[in-house]
Amino acid sequence: MDLKRLNKQSDYQWVIPASGKMRVPVIIYANESLVKAMDEKVYEQAVNVAALPGIVKACYVMPDAHWGYGFPIGGVAAFDPEEGGVVSGGGVGFDISCGVRTVTTGLNVSDILPIKSRIADLLARKIPAGLGSTGPLHLNMKQMDDMLVGGAKWAVDLNYGTKEDLRRIEEGGQVAGADPAQVSGEAKKRQQDEVGTLGSGNHYLEVQEVVEIYSEDIAKTFGLSVGDIAVSIHCGSRGLGHQINTEFLKKMVISAAKYGIELPERELACAPIKSETGRQYLGAMRAGINCALANRQILTHLLREAFATILPKAELRLLYDVSHNICKEEVHLVDGKQRRLFVHRKGATRSLGPGDPTLVPELRAVGQPVIIGGTMGTASYILAGTRESMSLSFGSSCHGAGRNMSRTEATRRWHGKDVVKNLEQRGILIRSPSFRGVAEEAPEAYKDVDEVVEAADGAKLSLKVAKLVPLICVKG
Repeated sequence: MDLKRLNKQSDYQWVIPASGKMRVPVIIYANESLVKAMDEKVYEQAVNVAALPGIVKACYVMPDAHWGYGFPIGGVAAFDPEEGGVVSGGGVGFDISCGVRTVTTGLNVSDILPIKSRIADLLARKIPAGLGSTGPLHLNMKQMDDMLVGGAKWAVDLNYGTKEDLRRIEEGGQVAGADPAQVSGEAKKRQQDEVGTLGSGNHYLEVQEVVEIYSEDIAKTFGLSVGDIAVSIHCGSRGLGHQINTEFLKKMVISAAKYGIELPERELACAPIKSETGRQYLGAMRAGINCALANRQILTHLLREAFATILPKAELRLLYDVSHNICKEEVHLVDGKQRRLFVHRKGATRSLGPGDPTLVPELRAVGQPVIIGGTMGTASYILAGTRESMSLSFGSSCHGAGRNMSRTEATRRWHGKDVVKNLEQRGILIRSPSFRGVAEEAPEAYKDVDEVVEAADGAKLSLKVAKLVPLICVKG
């Protein structure tokens, strides 16, 4: 990205002033090298988002941002329904409620290392992964609708986890306002056998070692110490979410024209929040969110079953589960007034600070855990939300390293077998049904996650707490 077109506000904040059809400015949170490395499409897409009706304050770009569909991945924007604000499928993403959860285990790295290969093989057998993978359940249409309304709570009611888990999931594991009637039969059909599966792409289940602590007090609250073993699960709403967005983006193109919304590009198809199409999409999207929450909950149950057979002393407790492809109705203070806004976070995670009343009491003093996923061969991080993030970015932070090249380019540069071999030589065991998928997700295809996290911390979007490195990774 050309820095000459940006106004530098600080080492971690850059502004594209509002001009032309832009209704608000664009604010980019990143250091200079990350901004330079962002492709020009990020600039173009962020400027286009800033031109949408009803957008409030600014379009925000996270340090891990890269080109996406409509919105940049790593984009945050809030819309006011009382000012003609819109909801956009491109601002949510095709994998609705793709997110990550981290589970503590009560184990030390010394418990894992002697049997690491056995654990890797067991997890590969136990955790369904890959394109077209199927899970432990087959849902009929009544069960499907119950899942789309109930989310993780539905799974827990079926004994896939505990009520304690629900306390550590965004929205208590069940998003209100889901409307299964707005989810097509085709979308439901695609999901009947996919609940409890990782899927493909950048999704994974990763056994990790905590190697560094940056904030002792917060880490203690989160239950993290150097040498501890944690497990992170990254996945979303699978085929159901993709089908929902595919169908509604077509409807939104028509709806935008009907309501006189001038789209800067077709991929920014949207509908007024108060319109019938907007209402229908929100009902379907919320059902997609609940699907993803149920999916990660059942995968956690499968993980617990696997650990119980080989490491029975393990105590797998959910640290937190948060989504990063989502639109949520939230109340924010804007110009001294409380306003009801619809906040799109695409490739961005919620980052609630200390004192937020929606957090469970034991987390309220330190802020929400913010989970930043790594790249199979690099570190992941646990951060904490900050008070500053509420005014800086509607309580949002980055979600991962962010790609620096396409999957096609990655497969030209690397072979999956070589990636697996190289990582094994570094002590990282990879289990995947697809060598091509491994090549697509080669660590070098991503930005430097350490630099991204430093930028999020420096910008005060979230606070560094702990660094984790991979030992075992089950890849889709």
